[in-house]
Amino acid sequence: AVRRPYRMALAHLHAAGLAWDERYPCVAACPPTEQRVLARQLAGNLNCVPTSSMGRLFDAVASMIGVRHVATYEAQAAIELEAVAETSHTDAYAFDLTGDEPIRIDPAPMWRALAADLLAGMPAARMAGKFHRGMAAAVVEVCRRIGRLEGLKTVGLSGGVFQNVTLLRLCVEGLRSAGFDVITHRQVPPNDGGIALGQAAIAAAITP
Repeated sequence: AVRRPYRMALAHLHAAGLAWDERYPCVAACPPTEQRVLARQLAGNLNCVPTSSMGRLFDAVASMIGVRHVATYEAQAAIELEAVAETSHTDAYAFDLTGDEPIRIDPAPMWRALAADLLAGMPAARMAGKFHRGMAAAVVEVCRRIGRLEGLKTVGLSGGVFQNVTLLRLCVEGLRSAGFDVITHRQVPPNDGGIALGQAAIAAAITP
């Protein structure tokens, strides 16, 4: 699914209760035979591994709007989605937030609005921008809720998705406007390189 972002898009459409309309680029990119196999897998939850990765959501949106259907290197779809995103507008897709422990971000409303915009002929750049802004707004709202519950006012933004400069900027601006102190990476990368360094540091600390 990482190599074929259209699979992520089809899975998200299925989860949101949306039919696989052939007018969606991600559906058109998936051969009919493969669609039948994927439909059976999703219906029976067969070899369907859940993920909470924000990066996989970026992959799915990239395929949905026709930016990238097959990835040849890590994070290609997400990188290209950021590259086309038009950020001069202020509109954003909405996400539902549910629960308290943990708080869950439900992208289903975003998928329904995205599908409507796509069928209405909205340019990919505008949809990509709306997605980035909506995702940043969801991050800020999650932090608000956790801040109220835990009395916290400092947020650290980490993980590979925050190599996305557009998302990082929108999150930092939104969090600071909400009164948070924001910590971001400076000397250590936010993605796997930072994880590897942390693992090495822990190993060094516990090794006699």
